[in-house]
Amino acid sequence: MPIQLPLIVYDKTQQPNRRRICDMPVEERPLYRLHHVGSEGLATTELLALILGTADAPGLSWELLERFGSLDQLARTSKAQLMKVRGIGEAQAGRLLAVLELRRRLQASAEDRPKICCPADCANLLLPRLRHLDQEELHVVLLDTRNCLLGIHLIYRGSLNTTMFLMSELFRPAIETPAAGIILTHNHPSGDCSPSPEDIKVTRQADKAGKLLDIEVIDHLIIGSGTYTSLKERGLAFD
Repeated sequence: MPIQLPLIVYDKTQQPNRRRICDMPVEERPLYRLHHVGSEGLATTELLALILGTADAPGLSWELLERFGSLDQLARTSKAQLMKVRGIGEAQAGRLLAVLELRRRLQASAEDRPKICCPADCANLLLPRLRHLDQEELHVVLLDTRNCLLGIHLIYRGSLNTTMFLMSELFRPAIETPAAGIILTHNHPSGDCSPSPEDIKVTRQADKAGKLLDIEVIDHLIIGSGTYTSLKERGLAFD
């Protein structure tokens, strides 16, 4: 008598289980990697997984990019479309839309920031602030990867001397922002913007420190009475 095998019906609507955080080695989990390599070292799927915050977020983030094709396409997706994806509820859709909106606003604000294309652009920003001071001030101008202004920070007030401040103080604003590059600017109360040996020494030390920190020291401007000197243009202190 022939043996009858049970009939197995494959359900095409059944979807495979997604990769879950609890199934991953600790060192591969997005939060662990965020703490150890920083946000810049994470893949897009890992960043999305952190935003989603669900147990199956690693697999869900991968499916989102597969379904919509790219991060740009995902940014154009409506809440209703997002919630058609299995596992995306009100909370997850809301988080994604909020983050993508912040991304759009950040790009819009970058377009409003001044762009430093040459030493004169930077000097025009600092001349009104520094030209009439009675003592020297060292400021750091922070720039992003497109040379758009991120901020201007006062680092030191007094005669420019490497023994009076640490390089860590010079780069702290750039690290905290973070910035891709910096321009050093300080004034000469005498009105003469000729660089001194100490100015050149400070610039050389900053340039070397910036290379170690992967923060470019773009230039060092000395502000005088209505004029300025660019050490980069004069070929001083930069390799």
